[in-house]
Amino acid sequence: MIENKHFFVKGLIQIPVVDMNETFGWGVWVSLSEKNFRRLTELQGDAYLLDEPPYFGWLSSRIPGYPDTLNLKTNVHFCKLGDRPHIELEPTDHPLAVEQRSGITRARAIELAQLVMHNRE
Repeated sequence: MIENKHFFVKGLIQIPVVDMNETFGWGVWVSLSEKNFRRLTELQGDAYLLDEPPYFGWLSSRIPGYPDTLNLKTNVHFCKLGDRPHIELEPTDHPLAVEQRSGITRARAIELAQLVMHNRE
């Protein structure tokens, strides 16, 4: 929460790696409405959170290797307690959304990982 006006949750965008039966994950921030953020805070650590419908949110992270990802529409899904929420992008033609739906190759996963490592140097 920032200045009691902006509300965020950290989650994971998972992209299937089709030729490895694995997933490639991006840790991202998603903004939520105050109502949903308050509800999330109320249920944090409670098994009832798993029964919550997905929360709408706006992607609030820039992800290397893609056109601008800020403000892509998302749904935040809560999974097993203690795990980061799963972030599902709205099915659009944005390359990140396409890759989340269709998957990527091992070579693409390596390319993305190298972008991240390069940005840390």
